[in-house]
This record gives sequence, structure tokens and C-alpha cells, in this order.
Amino acid sequence: MNKSILITASFLGFSGIILGAFAAHGLKELISIEAVQTFETGVRYQMYHALFLLFVGTTVYIKAKTKKLIFYFVVVGWVLFSGSIYGLATNLLTNFDFKTIAFITPIGGLCLIIAWILLFANFIKMKSNN
Repeated sequence: MNKSILITASFLGFSGIILGAFAAHGLKELISIEAVQTFETGVRYQMYHALFLLFVGTTVYIKAKTKKLIFYFVVVGWVLFSGSIYGLATNLLTNFDFKTIAFITPIGGLCLIIAWILLFANFIKMKSNN
């Protein structure tokens, strides 16, 4: 599981950098400054969770079952949260109206929050000698 977590973290990291550069250089001519800022919010949360998964995948202080749950909540959260934000920010450039599925953005955010709560609960349950 650690390998999958680390591969996903690396993917989120490098693709976040690519998407951030795309927003700064490619999108600024095509969409409003507010839409670029919205897109960058998706990138920012993607990068936060790339680092989060790097930590989760390398630490010995998280139980394997908890790592797996955290991983799945982050992946689903990233797709729903950052993915929907990317779509909403670039809505004018596509034939699909992402506003019709905007309700998934907070669901994705909730998944990301749950991942962090799982980490918190794991640490609360941890024995003091670790």
C-alpha cells in the first residue's frame, strides 16, 4: 500500500505543478482572473494533499488499515474537490456545463477533511512510547 500511496503522491505533485503553470500561463488569456484564481485553489489543495500522502506513505506511525482509508478518502476527495474546481473554472471552455455537478465540490472537501480526521484519530489512539 505504501508504494501506491507514494506513487499517487508523486503524481499529484508533478501534475499539480503542471496544472499550476498551465493556469498561470495558458489560462490567463482564456478565462477571467477570478476563474484563474479558482483554478489555482484546486491546484493548491492538490499540492497540499500530495505532501500529505507523502507523509502518510513514509511514516510508520499510522496503522496500515488507516493508511488505506486515508489514501482512498484523499483520492476521492481530490477527484471530486480539485477536479470539479478545475471544471468549474474552465466551464466556458467546454461543451459540458460543470455547474450542474457543482454539488460534488463540497463532498470532495468533506472526503479530504475525513482523511485528516482519520490521521488525527490514529495519533490520539497511538501509544505514548512511539
